[in-house]
Amino acid sequence: MKVNPGEVYRVDLGMAGKVRYMLVVSREDPEPPRALALCVPITTQNRGSKYEAALPRVRFLREQSYANTQGLQAVQYHELEGPVGRIPVETLDHIKTALRFAMDL
Repeated sequence: MKVNPGEVYRVDLGMAGKVRYMLVVSREDPEPPRALALCVPITTQNRGSKYEAALPRVRFLREQSYANTQGLQAVQYHELEGPVGRIPVETLDHIKTALRFAMDL
């Protein structure tokens, strides 16, 4: 399976979670050593923090949404359903800034 940065997938987060959209933020790697993608959840709840990056209005998101970099997690390829859409490259730059803040890089 080929997974690219900026792609959005549905992921079932299990018992306590729910099925939600997750945005792939890991680098493009044609031969990754593990079948894992680093993803951030997409939420409609804006807490006004530097951990969040606004997403543009796209056809697969019904309302204004945000990438929550504080929720960064590794997701196995077989758990990714889709892709359902893609986020523009310019928006990924804003998300990377929020990731650097979240990880103090």
